[in-house]
Amino acid sequence: MTESAMLSGSPMWQSTMAASGDSRGVRGRPQLSDYLYFVLLSLSAGYCLYVYGDYMDVYEKGILAGAVPLLAWMGWLWRPLRTVMVLTALTALLAIWLYSVDGNLLNGDIARSEQVFLLRYLLSSQSAILWMCALFILATACYWIGFASTTAAWVGSAMTWGAVYAGTTGMLVRWREGHLLGPDIGHIPVSNLYEVFVMFALITALFYLYYERRYATKALGGFVLLVISSSVVFLLWYSFTRDAHQIQPLVPALKSWWMKIHVPANFIGYGTFALAAMVGFAYLVKEHGETKSWAKLTPLFILGVILCAEPMVFGSRELSMTWMLFFGISALIVSAILAMRGPISRQLPSLEILDDIMYRAIAVGFAFFTIATILGALWAADAWGTYWQWDPKETWALIVWLNYAAWLHMRLMKGLRGSMAAYWALAGLLITSFAFLGVNMFLSGLHSYGEL
Repeated sequence: MTESAMLSGSPMWQSTMAASGDSRGVRGRPQLSDYLYFVLLSLSAGYCLYVYGDYMDVYEKGILAGAVPLLAWMGWLWRPLRTVMVLTALTALLAIWLYSVDGNLLNGDIARSEQVFLLRYLLSSQSAILWMCALFILATACYWIGFASTTAAWVGSAMTWGAVYAGTTGMLVRWREGHLLGPDIGHIPVSNLYEVFVMFALITALFYLYYERRYATKALGGFVLLVISSSVVFLLWYSFTRDAHQIQPLVPALKSWWMKIHVPANFIGYGTFALAAMVGFAYLVKEHGETKSWAKLTPLFILGVILCAEPMVFGSRELSMTWMLFFGISALIVSAILAMRGPISRQLPSLEILDDIMYRAIAVGFAFFTIATILGALWAADAWGTYWQWDPKETWALIVWLNYAAWLHMRLMKGLRGSMAAYWALAGLLITSFAFLGVNMFLSGLHSYGEL
């Protein structure tokens, strides 16, 4: 692919797809289904305002109203998203109805989660999120088997969609469960480490699925699902060792409508940065696919091992069998990928496509992370009376922002491409992970309510 094609916004892969009649990733004029979807969203928002309006403040009503055109636009931009959104909404409504007493949706009993079969094994928030975890891990295995079997790759993609469906349903039901526990407990499920780990996995998976369809390739699924599966393992460990899945009241600092927009924007950044890092890993595997010398792979191997060790470091202040086993298995996986780099690289997309995905993911993540940082400063001013206090979390957020600002500057101004860009994106995951977890574990400050 030529440099002019990449800069013009009409890459060669898109021209090839159009010539073959494949319109994936190419937006057309709105269709009747798009307008019907908008009407459905509007009616749903109106119903929520009519039934639950008395329980919502003016900011929450504004967010709900603004979500209608945003979700309609996203559904038009990427129509498969509409299907999963409608299915999750219907399933969540079924769960809410199962929780209800005498069919009255405003009244419910949280104890029904142990009494109703569907809630206990499928539709309660914890059950749905556990299904999400299982499906993500199975999808990872299927994607890697997919290098030898096309059918397995399709199964991996279907399982990833299934995991997104289960996880999103679980988050919506968890929102309702909080309100069933008490009016002072219910809140949007983006307030603690357990909830944001679920959100991180879902956001990363959704962005990957978008690029999978847009670039018509499933070969990247195994790479991206590795980081998602790592977050799932951490989520399971955190849930079962700390009872983190229990819904708790918000601490005073989080009782703000700013949280509802700051946290999701932040994790869109984290998710896309993680996606870019794994695409960078795939880029380096592709680039060294025919390399015979292991010496040239040493930097990649060392960086991969360090990333494998990160969950072990963040998982516990003391080494445990769980995280030692996780580190060992992860290091073996990295070694196996590098050992099999030849056949793997031959099925990966071209270096130009990998470079393009990496750039787009970082650009999207940087935009949302910038918005999240600004929103965080406004939230701080509202809560603590000052926009910036050089709190450890704020400082590391700035470091993450500067890292990707420098990456984009070097790309746009200096033409950064190739292995340097890939290594930088992969190293960026180390910085982002420390800002996400390391600060919570090793540093104290105004954000200490999020510590492990």
